[in-house]
Amino acid sequence: MTRSSAAGRPNAGHDLFKGGEKKKNIKENKKVTPTSIQVGEHGRYQIKSGRLEGKYVARAFAKPPTKARGMIAEASGETEEAAITALHAVIDARENRRTEDRRTDERTGASVPSVEEYVEALNHVALAGPQRALLTALSLADEDGLTEARMANAAGYKSLASASRSFASAGLLIANYLSLEAASSETSAGTDGVSFLGFRDEPQDGEAPGNWVLFPEFREAVRAAL
Repeated sequence: MTRSSAAGRPNAGHDLFKGGEKKKNIKENKKVTPTSIQVGEHGRYQIKSGRLEGKYVARAFAKPPTKARGMIAEASGETEEAAITALHAVIDARENRRTEDRRTDERTGASVPSVEEYVEALNHVALAGPQRALLTALSLADEDGLTEARMANAAGYKSLASASRSFASAGLLIANYLSLEAASSETSAGTDGVSFLGFRDEPQDGEAPGNWVLFPEFREAVRAAL
């Protein structure tokens, strides 16, 4: 994961330590100086650092724009730089652990992220309304999956090709966010992103293509996030 300096623009706001500072007694006439917050980034996360209650603290959040809320990781140190360095180590360890915990799908050989990873990605990437409708319909289809015609109908696409491209595009957005790599270079044009989200099932009648089925982890994530 790329390390980057957390030096950034000072921010006099309190979003880094919101809710963390003790309220001053109204009777006190001392002027309160706002905490200077430095903003930087590390990998896919935004880093905010500053001094809180006598110690230096660095916290990681999803980079904007995002629907995700809340802190992802935190670390402290004797200096602000030490806190940032410690937070980078926490994030890297977290990402390495996630990668190691991914299962390998027996059908496709793909490395499948956890529900937690998929949810984070869905809360961050910018999916169009029809893409959200398409993924929701696939998630509700469970293990049966959907034909391309039913996918197109559920999302309001006028053609099967449009539905397929949209599905693949969603997969590529999520793969890019999670730094996923394709299990094989043998992917058909226009559907290379689908392998990150699911697979095509075996044909039922021996002629028509099989249904598209989402990985169980992604089905659960879609239901939770969309």
